[in-house]
Amino acid sequence: MRTLNYNHLFYFWSVARDGNLTRAAEALAVSQSALSVQIRKLEAQLGHALFERRGRTLVLTEAGRIALDYADAVFAAGEELSATLREHGAAQRRRVRVGAIATLSRNFQIDFLEPIANDPQVELRLVSATLRELLEQLEAHHLDVVLTNQIPARDADATWVPFLIAEQPVSLVGSPDLVPECATLRDLLDSVPLILPTRESGIRAGFDALAVRLGAEPKVLAEVDDMAMLRLLARKRTGIAVVPPIVVKDELATGELAEVASLPGLHEDFYAITPERRFPNPLLARLLATTG
Repeated sequence: MRTLNYNHLFYFWSVARDGNLTRAAEALAVSQSALSVQIRKLEAQLGHALFERRGRTLVLTEAGRIALDYADAVFAAGEELSATLREHGAAQRRRVRVGAIATLSRNFQIDFLEPIANDPQVELRLVSATLRELLEQLEAHHLDVVLTNQIPARDADATWVPFLIAEQPVSLVGSPDLVPECATLRDLLDSVPLILPTRESGIRAGFDALAVRLGAEPKVLAEVDDMAMLRLLARKRTGIAVVPPIVVKDELATGELAEVASLPGLHEDFYAITPERRFPNPLLARLLATTG
């Protein structure tokens, strides 16, 4: 059996990811000619051309695309091994890296992290960004888990798995002073100014469907895509918010806000997206064990 030269594979991988021989050579601190020699040796060993030139551009051949897929897996596994052993080798501290979409409820995040938040032996890193940015960091092994309230499209190349970790009911929440005496939920939706999630939200789709079923014509005061902002607007006492009570649990506990009415059939789903790792971070088991 011929042994693959992983130095050659690494040089190929660097050029293929960058798409430019000159930049890759500069990043690797080698000459272009030396880099070209390494790639030609790999091509000779594999028996296939991996690049073809189109003007000044290097383009992967079909064999090159296959080789790149394998190289991605090889070096991702190497990074995973290195990171895992670094974490397991740290006797005094352990680390967990959590990503959360920027609009996600802060109270939900705090509840999710509660099992490790006060552990002095755990180093917690929390990152907030768009779902796309977080998934890129997850696949690059820069995050251990991503928290979201939506499942992204998963193609054949995806290396992550979503887990449903919570279903939170959705209610009308606001100041009791703003709520008239209404006999039915339909009358209530017709009469109070409402602060709603934007139409891109799963909650909003469910609310709109409920309003149609009831024959209600809601009075929309504001549309907000950020749960933290929705919470602040509800506290301003300008309108009644359509929101999971967990988002405003502190205000509900103090009486600053009240749960005016539950919205039947409406709930917000929360997901933990984790990578398919051979050596999963053991701290994830502690976090996921208390969810649901």
